[in-house]
Amino acid sequence: MDPSVLEAENLKRFMHSYGDNMLLVYVVVSLIRGFFLIPSTPFVLLGGLLFPESKMMVLIISMIGVMFSATTLYYFSDALGFSRLLESKSSKKILRWKEKLQKPGAAYFVTAWSFFPLVPTDLICYIGGIVKMPFRYVFFGVFIGELLLNIVYVYWTELIPHG
Repeated sequence: MDPSVLEAENLKRFMHSYGDNMLLVYVVVSLIRGFFLIPSTPFVLLGGLLFPESKMMVLIISMIGVMFSATTLYYFSDALGFSRLLESKSSKKILRWKEKLQKPGAAYFVTAWSFFPLVPTDLICYIGGIVKMPFRYVFFGVFIGELLLNIVYVYWTELIPHG
């Protein structure tokens, strides 16, 4: 995929082409982007730019999309074949992940991972599903980490010139 597709201007042009249906398209894209391992960051920023008067709505839509992706990726990691792929390429790493993600403080690790913008949250959801980390730890960790990050993103768009 060409990275320029995810640039703010290109995404804005794409969304504006849908006119009155822009909000519906934004919701749908927010829900399905995780299946294609596309980061949510460009879409959260885009929402803040497209709907500057509705930042809370953008935050809610973004979080619903993130949590929907997190849940489906967690539960379908085996069905999508990622467990076999990861185990065949790096079985020792999987064992280390399993030890790390089975501990009681694992939700804090997932929270930190989800808040850090340079690592894909989808990856921790896949790994959590593969190593059978309790779902509540994944859900709680992703929710808190992504909520904090998305609040920063949505309200940061006020600093970006709208033109």
